[in-house]
Amino acid sequence: MNVFINNEPRELPAGATLADALRVSDPPAVFATAVNLQFVPRGSYAEHTLGEGDRIEIIAPITGG
Repeated sequence: MNVFINNEPRELPAGATLADALRVSDPPAVFATAVNLQFVPRGSYAEHTLGEGDRIEIIAPITGG
């Protein structure tokens, strides 16, 4: 199935979870995720099944001032 990770198209097997998508995307050490603009808690990554065309955002915090 085709999904988008930070606007980049990726192919994942049918039934893939958010945890599977993160394994192929090499996220930063600290991050948050959203699927189709909905926040997904870290404890739900393995249970959150993805669908065709889902848009996954991996967001790293920005510090400064």
